[in-house]
Amino acid sequence: MRRPHIRRMAIAVVVTTAVTLPVGPAFAAVPDSAARPATPASSPVDVARAAAFAHASATGVGPGDTLRATDVMTDPDGKRHVRFVRSHQGLPVLGGDLVIHLGGQSAYLGVTRAADHSVEPSTTEAKLTAGQAEQKAAAAAGGDAGTAQLVVDARDGAAALAYQVRVSDAGTASDAGSRTVVVDAATGRIRSNNPDSDEFISPSLREKLRERGETANPATGAAAQPTSLFAATAAGSVHYPVTATGSGASLFVGKVALTTTRTARTSYLLKDPTRWNTETRDAGGRELESFARGKKFTSTTDKWGTGTTANRATVAVDAQYGVTKTLDFYKKTFGRKGIKNNGTGARAMVHFGKKVGNAFWDSTCGCMLYGDGDGAMFKKPLVVLDVTGHELTHGVVDATAALEPTRVDRDGNQYGEPGALNESLADIFGSNVEFTANNPKNPPNYLMGEKLGLAQKFLRRLDHPSLDKLEGTIDYWSPAAYDAEVHAGSGVSSHAYYLLAEGSGRKTIGTVKYESPTYDGSSVTGIGRAKATAIFYRALTRYMVSTTDFHDARTATLKAAADLYGATGAEHRAVDRAWAAVNVTTANTPAARH
Repeated sequence: MRRPHIRRMAIAVVVTTAVTLPVGPAFAAVPDSAARPATPASSPVDVARAAAFAHASATGVGPGDTLRATDVMTDPDGKRHVRFVRSHQGLPVLGGDLVIHLGGQSAYLGVTRAADHSVEPSTTEAKLTAGQAEQKAAAAAGGDAGTAQLVVDARDGAAALAYQVRVSDAGTASDAGSRTVVVDAATGRIRSNNPDSDEFISPSLREKLRERGETANPATGAAAQPTSLFAATAAGSVHYPVTATGSGASLFVGKVALTTTRTARTSYLLKDPTRWNTETRDAGGRELESFARGKKFTSTTDKWGTGTTANRATVAVDAQYGVTKTLDFYKKTFGRKGIKNNGTGARAMVHFGKKVGNAFWDSTCGCMLYGDGDGAMFKKPLVVLDVTGHELTHGVVDATAALEPTRVDRDGNQYGEPGALNESLADIFGSNVEFTANNPKNPPNYLMGEKLGLAQKFLRRLDHPSLDKLEGTIDYWSPAAYDAEVHAGSGVSSHAYYLLAEGSGRKTIGTVKYESPTYDGSSVTGIGRAKATAIFYRALTRYMVSTTDFHDARTATLKAAADLYGATGAEHRAVDRAWAAVNVTTANTPAARH
């Protein structure tokens, strides 16, 4: 599930580097008169900001707008892509994000923008007071309202003056999390009421399992009490803290090595200094959204867990392992330094809440939260590797395109293609975390949630999404996809990715048999997982924004393929064919989608 992208206003500017791949041509050409290089002394942010105003007809940036950079991405050939959030007359603009693309000589190449209309609201006078907005938000979310902030909401086809209110202890959120409510400042209408956490188990899935009388009781891997892998150093020769190598007995993947922090001769902390101090803590059965309030996991032996939930550290082993393997995937594959690419470690808290059968990416905490299971439908903690990879990818999306659902119902179910694309990317990169980890206790595959203990043996799958009967995942695009529940709709782009990577038809990879169909019966030849993943990642970080839908995603991946492998290359043609095979084409692009 998703949270409103306005929280991105607090993200610091970070400089990122693309994966080193062949340099391709720029994705778009502009007239020579428009491509005037800036002076070498100008920063890319300043150049991009000036270009946004100079090319107002294309960018939609105009008088009264202020652009704040949240990311600067530099390619091997010197091209830069500067992501901005926007304020209008000093008010944050929801749905006002955009990316300015610059050439190697700082020439303006083009723009990717969320709002394709003016962000000037029809009225600048609020009829509601901040107090009235807070009351409406509290009533809508069933919790305690914080301070209302005036914003411009440009997400729904036209800009409107609105109040944004964060509501804590929201009764309408699963497991009483927080929500962000946007209230129309003129009419008092609730424009959006979105959760602040990304839950792996959606309300609709929980209801389906309840209807079937089905429980998820995953089998766990046996793991003996671990033996420390740390070689003791003679007392007096060590200056603490130092990096240590311990071992953990996990719930799902057996015994694993863990990089930890040795704080004294016989004192260790479950904190990884080699991965930007990534750490797992114990929420102690409380619904904490503050990592600092979590209890640190410590050991006198550098041995963690026993392989059973009787030991509180066992699930911490799974969490720490999953988080570090996810960080390893992003760093090894793309050079990404942490979830926000700012050299900051990821964080996790286990034992979150009482009888919570879910796992979350929480943007307020900036960390992963894992419940222990509800004891009924979900028997064990959801500290599974692909769940962690999926949820942490929501954090990566938060820090880049910030894809949002188009609406959220009263039960917390989310709808719309941008939200479905978010879920799809989380599945795509979550499965890649498994491939990178390549743990024989958790064999990599294109299945999601295969270790959850469900009757259908998986939750979702990328090769043939409609085999998922729990969420009703779809294989192909149709106009109905624009308002599909996000997990159901995610099948469209997940299927396109699988076809791009592996191709159509029958195939056995590892021990799993796949059979991927196509919309028109065509045959698609894959280009390999490495290239497909590089294309989708580049598309996410360079060419997607908060409102990107499936047709936009097709365009974004075509641009990414052209950048990496050339506009006339086999990879570019394969991207086009993969999307056509799920019925996403230029010909059926809806005229008005936002």
